[in-house]
Amino acid sequence: MTEDLRQFAGGELPEQFEFATATRQRLAHAVRHLVDATLTSEEWSDDALADAAQRVEALTSDLTGATPGSRPAGRRTRVETEKGAYLARSPIVGPVSALAPPFAYEFLSDRVVMRGEFHSPYEGPPGYVHGGWIALTFDEALGMANIVSENPGMTGRLAVKYRRPTPLYTPIEVVGWTEAVDGRRVVARGTMSADGEVTAEAEGLFVKLDVERAMKYFGANREYEGSEEPSDPLP
Repeated sequence: MTEDLRQFAGGELPEQFEFATATRQRLAHAVRHLVDATLTSEEWSDDALADAAQRVEALTSDLTGATPGSRPAGRRTRVETEKGAYLARSPIVGPVSALAPPFAYEFLSDRVVMRGEFHSPYEGPPGYVHGGWIALTFDEALGMANIVSENPGMTGRLAVKYRRPTPLYTPIEVVGWTEAVDGRRVVARGTMSADGEVTAEAEGLFVKLDVERAMKYFGANREYEGSEEPSDPLP
């Protein structure tokens, strides 16, 4: 994963990637198992569940000071100024995100290929992946493909064609590529396959940010320094 991040960043790892230490990745993986067990372990007694909840609450309190029953309130303080700095905590490929499966990825000359497996937390219809997670996976893959092709932008529209249900617990491959660029508008496409059979396809319209909108949304971000001023409205 670290080498993928290094390649994505053009050889040097931005400071933000230092957040994804091996210890933090270990913690995220342990939390994934906890979520999975909460959803799938049916033999636990009420006493066992209560004991587990108490131990998790105590651990959370030690780490964050949160009281049992309170809502999560943590906020990041790092300022991100490099492309792809969010990848370490991505909900699809992030090694330190307990929300992520996570998918492994590689960058080819003209596309991004992601491989992984969806398990119980991503279930929609019994035994199959929820369509929302499929759409999110495409959004991530197509966005990464656009950055690799040096056409980063924000999602303006994403259309997913669900050809057949995507099964859980099955090797999945997602391929994303930049299809066309017209000024600030970027079209990207992708496919999702399970055991070699295409289960879904996607087409996304992405919009490159001009310096004015980048400053409005993200503040001083040197990623967009030197960008042209806006010449037309977003579609």
